Amino acid sequence: MNPDDAIKDFKARINNYRLAYQPLDTVHDCNLSFIKIMNVGEQYLINKVEGFVQSKTVYYLMNMNIIPRTIYLVRHGETEYNQDNRIGGDPQLSPRGIAFGKKLAEFMDGEKISELKIWTSQLRRTVQTAECITDVVDNVLTEKWKALNEIDAGICDELTYAEIKEKFPEEYKARSENKFYYRYPRGESYEDLVNRLEPVIMELERKHDILVICHQVSNLLPTS
Repeated sequence: MNPDDAIKDFKARINNYRLAYQPLDTVHDCNLSFIKIMNVGEQYLINKVEGFVQSKTVYYLMNMNIIPRTIYLVRHGETEYNQDNRIGGDPQLSPRGIAFGKKLAEFMDGEKISELKIWTSQLRRTVQTAECITDVVDNVLTEKWKALNEIDAGICDELTYAEIKEKFPEEYKARSENKFYYRYPRGESYEDLVNRLEPVIMELERKHDILVICHQVSNLLPTS
């Protein structure tokens, strides 16, 4: 369908909707909770918004971005700790991790993005992965976000799960029973991480093409 026909079809559908739908009104519907969005964010009308969930919904809708763009979510390259199945820490990339970074650089160079933005965490493994790209791709702006850091494992940081089971059997059992709400002693839970990532997700809504290099859990949560 060519653009002119698409616009005509869209306007025809709107006219058909008008036959079946009646707009919400702040006088007749004053007791209802609703938000009206006019012309894709040009104007908002918010009525009787109450509570946490409704407020967050309004916050999200007011930050929506319909401009076509691509958000690339990538985990950092393999590290020395990954080879030993250790969690957390601030290790460097392994030779395979560097090779991954170079392959990622080739891919991003092939995407031909004029002004690529890269967000990383503050940890070396994400920064080193990004450096593989900046060595190859021109006009790249990088930014480090503390909010994108790996989950804080507290007293279990830099241990393997086998070592955690041996040294802290009660913590290992508690985590196995409820991974989302379990909080590492002096560390974080996945629930904490969700709250930490919320402003990042909202900021992503305002951006154009962007590559986010972070960690396994940090990448999974925005897509879930």
